[in-house]
Amino acid sequence: MTKKQLRESLKKIPIFKIWAISFRILKDKYGIITKFKLLANFFSDYRQYRKVNKNNKFSLETKNLYPRIFDKTEDTPLDPVYFYQNTWCARKIFENKPAHHYDIGSDAKFVGLISQFTPTTMVDIRPIPLFLEGISFVKGDALHLPFKDSAVASLSSICVIEHIGLGRYGDSLDSFGSEKAAKEFARVLAEGGNLYISVPVDTNNTTYFNAHRAFTRDYVIELFSPLRLIEERYIYGDKMCGTYDRNKGFGTGLYYFKK
Repeated sequence: MTKKQLRESLKKIPIFKIWAISFRILKDKYGIITKFKLLANFFSDYRQYRKVNKNNKFSLETKNLYPRIFDKTEDTPLDPVYFYQNTWCARKIFENKPAHHYDIGSDAKFVGLISQFTPTTMVDIRPIPLFLEGISFVKGDALHLPFKDSAVASLSSICVIEHIGLGRYGDSLDSFGSEKAAKEFARVLAEGGNLYISVPVDTNNTTYFNAHRAFTRDYVIELFSPLRLIEERYIYGDKMCGTYDRNKGFGTGLYYFKK
């Protein structure tokens, strides 16, 4: 039996699974030896910096040392899922040019950018503590949207419905949270309106408690069956493609629906 096969076998034993996830949560990202090496590199850079041509416009004192030892990487750290899905959704909204856009629970930084070229209302159970021209905030949840039937012409919810009902963000536990949210989105979407969503996809419908659920493509289409699918994209690893591949396992699906 290989190490990988052994790990997969142990995952199926509840006590080992619980021990593994607890250890992973409590363990630091880097080991102590790596941290010492990075810290030694920091002080080496600091000593060298003090010797190079001095800029008298800035003070340089030991009390102001501010080490960022984990940022010296060969590549720019980037989450490919958020990079692809946010740019994809922003482009769709920009192309369709709605008079007003509504978002349910997506990443606040993404919604803030959208609001700078399209007036946007953000709906979330957790208020944002900032003010920005172009964006308004409404406290609400995805299962009880504060809108009348067929009232919203442009709606997005990026990486949201897979979390609903798992308690991760303080919401009530509900094993049908994703289904109820999909129904609610379809309810408020206007005739001819556009809906942009993204969700994890997998080989089977799976609950990864309490992080998220993952869906098969067929079940996503079923959830939003009153709506017409216009476009779909899939993210596997660091690539985005136009085809769902069940054999690739876990990924992210991006869907553009119209009512």
